[in-house]
Amino acid sequence: MDHRPKSALPRLPPGLDIRSAAVLREIVEQYVETGEPVGSRTLSRLLPHRLSPATIRNVMADLTDAGLLFSPHTSAGRLPTERGLRLFVDGLLQFGELSEDERAHINLALARSGRSMQDMLREASSLLSGLSAAAGLVLAPKGEGPVKHIEFVPLSPGRALVVLVSADGQVENRIIETPPGLPPSALQQASNFLNAQLSGLTLPELRRRMDAELAADRSTLDELTSAVIDAGLASWGSEGRSGSLILRGQGRLLEDIDQLEKLSAIQALFERLETEETLLKLLDLADESDGVRIFIGAESGLFGTAGVSMIVAPARNAQDRIVGAIGVIGPTRINYGKIIPVVDYTARVIGRLLG
Repeated sequence: MDHRPKSALPRLPPGLDIRSAAVLREIVEQYVETGEPVGSRTLSRLLPHRLSPATIRNVMADLTDAGLLFSPHTSAGRLPTERGLRLFVDGLLQFGELSEDERAHINLALARSGRSMQDMLREASSLLSGLSAAAGLVLAPKGEGPVKHIEFVPLSPGRALVVLVSADGQVENRIIETPPGLPPSALQQASNFLNAQLSGLTLPELRRRMDAELAADRSTLDELTSAVIDAGLASWGSEGRSGSLILRGQGRLLEDIDQLEKLSAIQALFERLETEETLLKLLDLADESDGVRIFIGAESGLFGTAGVSMIVAPARNAQDRIVGAIGVIGPTRINYGKIIPVVDYTARVIGRLLG
């Protein structure tokens, strides 16, 4: 990560000289801090190199013509376009390592003993939201590993809880409807029968074996117990356990929205995030990178919402296998330099804990 002082620009993006790069970077940094257009007089006081307001206005005009800045209204100030933000993120952004205290805070928040995996993931999402002042997201992928144990637990007449424990220690629950008149002993019998069949099978493999057993009438189960087993396995869907997305801090995306059009776009974004297609795409995006990826506006292909950025990183276990993805979604004026190292380090911690 880059530790160079502000006066020392990183490598210059194509098409920019030192002066225009300095102006673009200062405008983006002021936009991130205040959200307000930046004028030439303000820039003349902030830039490390002395430039007259007239010279700065000429540079701003060139950057506007290049599609990197725009004027939101009749004001002489400028804001960065999404293209300008992309250029800033790719070539001008500077950020450093997290401090030891910040690392310790993240480790302590996530590694408390005695909590379930879901509790840990919810804590991670809330932690990211709090540290970024944006919406924090944590995605646990579809469970594809072997099943260690299945238990049917009676809840009330006509309902039971199916508890599934995977070989990597993840626990998931589903509530199912049970046939009328089902005796409690049938639930125990269903549990015993399934656990005797497991022998390192994944959930889809177990379901295929049970379908074959029942179709060939080789099992000794009665009709009611067979129905319970079928309902229990079916509760995870035909492809096994689905991925789960935990989103915290959505309200932060609604702050300062005074236009109905923008509000509708954010609400559509929330709906989009809940779809299975989006979960799979998020994992694909994380899988395509070794580290943090930044998407501005519609770049990710997940949603066409302007004015929103997403920072996402893969969580990998010791075998370098993707075990999830974490990130934040916020306005384009999100503090990239601060949030990128937070997302990167938190992803590493999550990968270690889930691995």
